[in-house]
Amino acid sequence: MSPPILQSRLPFAPWMDPRTARLPGILPVEGDDWLRVDDAFAAQMAERDRLVAEKPGLVAGMLDSAAPAAAELLADVLDHLRRTPGYVVGPGAVLRPDGVTVALDGPVMAVLAQLVQEDLCLMEKAGEEHVLTAAALCFPASWWLSEKLGRPLLGIHVPVPSYDDDVARRVQRLFDAIRPGQMLWRANALVYRDPTLHQPRREADPRTDRRGGSYVRSERQVLRRLPVSRAVVFSIHTWVVDIATLSAEELAGLEEARL
Repeated sequence: MSPPILQSRLPFAPWMDPRTARLPGILPVEGDDWLRVDDAFAAQMAERDRLVAEKPGLVAGMLDSAAPAAAELLADVLDHLRRTPGYVVGPGAVLRPDGVTVALDGPVMAVLAQLVQEDLCLMEKAGEEHVLTAAALCFPASWWLSEKLGRPLLGIHVPVPSYDDDVARRVQRLFDAIRPGQMLWRANALVYRDPTLHQPRREADPRTDRRGGSYVRSERQVLRRLPVSRAVVFSIHTWVVDIATLSAEELAGLEEARL
């Protein structure tokens, strides 16, 4: 069994801040802090490469209607990477900080899955709601991409009890209001027994009991709107750390929050 892919620490403990401890817990992004490179970059990217090679249909998907938004997203990511230390963006390929070259001529969402640590989801307005139209999802936390494609926000979050109609309405208003050039973020955290990054789960499958786990898994989720397609990008950067890396204060707060 391969050793777990872990970061050395959490950059932010969402359960410790009252602004982020409750849904939806949205805060503005400072500057251009959208995509991050952390100390697990090489190991996470190697795992993403493996998943795209071995399970392409499970980790990348797109409705035909999403092709323009996906192309815009790729251009947007490449523009960001040109300003990111360690990346070299060429006309047909990108050299990552870990020394791996990624060709840009493959399926768009699969290419995106191999460029950055973040999973990337595209949400486009259909009627009164935003629906999931494309995603590069290598590190799902108990959801299955093919089940969620084409679904609106509330349908995506089935069967999450805390994501009810009221939260869905508030999040939909947020999706409607977000402007190009504006970025918002939130974070979550849960205790896991299994530190594996790739944990897909169908809605009908039972959820594994996480109580007594030795790892904390946290997602930093950023929302931004693409200016041309008007699609909303939902990015997910995943940290998994050994619970022993938390401070005494953070550990006490985690136990109190019963995550």
